[in-house]
Amino acid sequence: MKYMLSAALLVAAALFAAPAATAADLTPHTAQYKVKISLLSGRLNTELRETEDGYVATHIVKPTGLARLKGGSMSVRSEFRTATDGVRPVAFRETDSIRNDPETNIRFDWTTNRAIGTVGEDDVNLQLAGLSHDNVSIQYELMHDLLNGKPDDTYVLFDVDKMRVANVRNVGTKSIKTRAGSYEAVGIQHQKEGSSRVTTLWCAAELGYLPVVIEQHRKGKLNFRATLTRYNPI
Repeated sequence: MKYMLSAALLVAAALFAAPAATAADLTPHTAQYKVKISLLSGRLNTELRETEDGYVATHIVKPTGLARLKGGSMSVRSEFRTATDGVRPVAFRETDSIRNDPETNIRFDWTTNRAIGTVGEDDVNLQLAGLSHDNVSIQYELMHDLLNGKPDDTYVLFDVDKMRVANVRNVGTKSIKTRAGSYEAVGIQHQKEGSSRVTTLWCAAELGYLPVVIEQHRKGKLNFRATLTRYNPI
C-alpha cells in the first residue's frame, strides 16, 4: 500500500512540441478514489496544486467501514518542479499512523545532487543518480512523459536506504468504467528492481493521464486497488 500510494496514485505536461506548438502543463485538480487493501477498505483523496515555482501534490488515505475502528491515516506530500528533463522533486514527507511507520522527511538538493533528510530517527544522505523521484512525484513524471509521447523504460526512485531502479512497461489499453465516468485508459506498469511489488497505473488521456485505477500486485496476488470516484479540475 505504502509504495503504491506514495506510489500509488501516481500524470503531467507536454513539453516536447513542434516549434509553433504550445506546451501543455499539469492540470491542478482534486480526485477521490475508493480503495481496497487486501480485506480492508478505505478512501484516497489526492490534490495537485500549482505553486509559484512548481507544484505540490498531497495524497491522504483514510480507512472506511469497519477499518475505521482501527483509526489512523496515511499522508504523503511531494513538492516538485517541471523541467526540460521531466519532473524534479524538491521535498517529500510521509506519515503513516495506520501502521505506525516512522515519519519520512526528505529534501532533494539538485545543486549537490543529494537526497537529505530523516526516516524516523535515522539520517538519510544519498547520492542522486541523475533525475530521481519519490513515491509520489513518479506518478506525475509518468503523466508528464505520457503527454510528451511515452514513458522511459527505467526511472530511479528513492527507497529509504538507497536509490532503486524501477523498470517501466506499457501493458496496453482497455475501457474502464468508474463512478467518475468511463474512460479509455493506457496501462503503465512499474516495478523496482529486487521488489516483488508490481504497480499498474491505468491512465486516462482525457484527464491528463491521471490514473483512474491503480493496482498493486505482490507475488502475483492483487493486494491493493484504487478506483476513481470523483475528479475536479481546480
